[in-house]
Amino acid sequence: MTAAATPRTAVIGAGMAGLTCATALQAAGRTVVVFDKARGPGGRMSTRRQALDGGEVAFDHGTPAFAATGSDFQAQVETWRQAGLVAPWPAAGEGQFIGLPAMNAPLKAMAALLETRWSHTITGLSRDGSGWRLVGTTEDEGPFDQIVLALPAEQAAVLLAPVQPDFAAVVEAVRSEPCWTLMAVFAQPVPSPKAVLTGGAGVAYAGREADKPGRSGTEAWVIQAGPDWSRTHLELTPEAAVPLLLAGFEALLGEAAPVAVSAVAHRWRYARPLAAAREPLWDPALGLGVCGDGLGGGSVEGAWRSGHRLAQRLVTA
Repeated sequence: MTAAATPRTAVIGAGMAGLTCATALQAAGRTVVVFDKARGPGGRMSTRRQALDGGEVAFDHGTPAFAATGSDFQAQVETWRQAGLVAPWPAAGEGQFIGLPAMNAPLKAMAALLETRWSHTITGLSRDGSGWRLVGTTEDEGPFDQIVLALPAEQAAVLLAPVQPDFAAVVEAVRSEPCWTLMAVFAQPVPSPKAVLTGGAGVAYAGREADKPGRSGTEAWVIQAGPDWSRTHLELTPEAAVPLLLAGFEALLGEAAPVAVSAVAHRWRYARPLAAAREPLWDPALGLGVCGDGLGGGSVEGAWRSGHRLAQRLVTA
C-alpha cells in the first residue's frame, strides 16, 4: 500500500455495480476515483438523447425497467423513490421501476458525489512497488492501492488475464447475450393500447417512452430484439439494422406502424449476462476486486448487490 493516509481505489466502470461500490467505499472513508469510457454514468442503465425538431428526445435504450425483490435492495429503491430518483412503471409489470427523469437518474446522483474520469478507456493494468497503474488510451493513471473492475465479464477478462489469471478464468465462464436496440420516433401514435409489448420471435420488447412517469409526450419507442435475432445479426451496421428492427416491430404489433421520423439503432454486444448468482471476487494480496451483474445474477438488483458486497470486503480487508 502507498504512503497515503487512506487507501486510494480506482473503480473501472460507472454502471450500477461500480458506482454502488465506489459510493460505499467513499462513505467508509476511502479515496475513490471512477473511470469510464463513456461520457457519463449509466452503463446498461444509460439514457440516450437525440435532437429532434429543435428539441430533445430521451430514450432508456438499455434496461427498460428493473425490479427489487430482496429487502436490502428494496430499502435502497425506497430511498431513491423518496428522493424523486425512481418511480414505479406499472405497464412493465408489478414491482417494476424506472429512473426519474431518466433511467440513469440514480447513477447520476451517485456519480455527482464522486471523483470521476469520463471518456477514459482503460486498456491494461500494471503493478509495481508504488501500487497499481492504469494504462489508458488518453494517459496512464495511478498509483492506486486497490483496483475494482465493474465491467461486462468479457471486458473484465481481458484486463484480468495478465495480472490475475484465476479471476480471468472465472469471468470468462460468464457469457453475455447481445441485444440490438432501436430508438424510434413516430409521426403518429402507434396503434397499440399497451405501452409495453413483448414476446416476438425477432423483436422481443417494445416500450412507449411517453408512458413512463416524468417523460415527454413524444411518440418515442424503444424496440429491442431478442438474443437469438441479435446474435444472428450481430455484425450488421446500425444503418442496416434499422429497417429490420422496424419490420420486427410491426410483426410484434400485428399491423403497420406509422412513419418513423427518426430511427437510430444501437448494438449492445454485452447486454445480458447469463450468470448464476455468485459472490464478487476479491484478492486481498493484490488489492484487486471484480463485481458486476455477471457476478450477481444478471440484473440491476444483482449488480447493486455485487458492488455493495465487494465494498464491504474491501473495507474489512
